[in-house]
Amino acid sequence: MRKIPLRKCVATQEQLPKKELIRVVRTPEKDVIVDLSGKANGRGAYLKKSNEAVDLAQKKKILDRALNVKVEDSIYDELRKLINE
Repeated sequence: MRKIPLRKCVATQEQLPKKELIRVVRTPEKDVIVDLSGKANGRGAYLKKSNEAVDLAQKKKILDRALNVKVEDSIYDELRKLINE
């Protein structure tokens, strides 16, 4: 039986399997990207795949604090698009 990697959503504080989360990364060049592979180099933060979690993260600037950089609204729009597909 294989161990399922768990990660914590920065918005909801829930422990969830890695596959149920989206990773957002601050690269060494201070750019913020949505990491679909889960292996991009840089500081990562995980968000639950729900519009509520994205809304909460945007409203309370949770990703800004987790990544120590200003996260643009375009990143939140990209996250919502990924969730709704």
